[in-house]
Amino acid sequence: MKYRFIKNHECQFPIEKMCIILKIHSSSYYKWKNKGCSNRLLRKNLMLDKIKYLYFKFKQRYGSPRIHSELNALGYRISVKTVAKYMQELGLRSKLSKKFRVTTNSKHNYLTVNNLLNRDFYASKPSMKWVSDITYIQTQEGFLYLTTIIDLYDRKVIGWSLSNTMSTEDTTLSAWRMAIKNRSIKKGMLFHSDRGI
Repeated sequence: MKYRFIKNHECQFPIEKMCIILKIHSSSYYKWKNKGCSNRLLRKNLMLDKIKYLYFKFKQRYGSPRIHSELNALGYRISVKTVAKYMQELGLRSKLSKKFRVTTNSKHNYLTVNNLLNRDFYASKPSMKWVSDITYIQTQEGFLYLTTIIDLYDRKVIGWSLSNTMSTEDTTLSAWRMAIKNRSIKKGMLFHSDRGI
């Protein structure tokens, strides 16, 4: 009766704790549970446990071919096809790492301006030279784009924007609006960006 209760509630509570509360040895429970199990079923359960362990050990990035290689390295003989089948039964899928997207197109016919800053990062007064850049931040949901505007006089960030799109409105213009609220624009001021198109 106690064994059947534990078996029926395995998914809800830890087996070890249920055994302690019901005052039975966990080894006795496992012996009862596996009684009558074929060697094939015992091996399958072992492989399912090993696959699950390796899947999480490698941060859910390994698919069936790599887990197969790991199992073989540990001395377990199993086919890639069987590993794939067991992973499917367990609902395990490797996380695909997305390739970095190139967002700057240097081969275009758009009007470009000369590099007036020419790597001269010195500014003797505020609002003489502002520089801007976009940084790509990878998250689990995709990329975020951090746009910053820095006054080269004191190297302070005077405007920034965090966006999940690369639109000019959400990146550069949003950061620009913050920058002109924080610092006044001076006549002859130079605004330099990386000119990514």
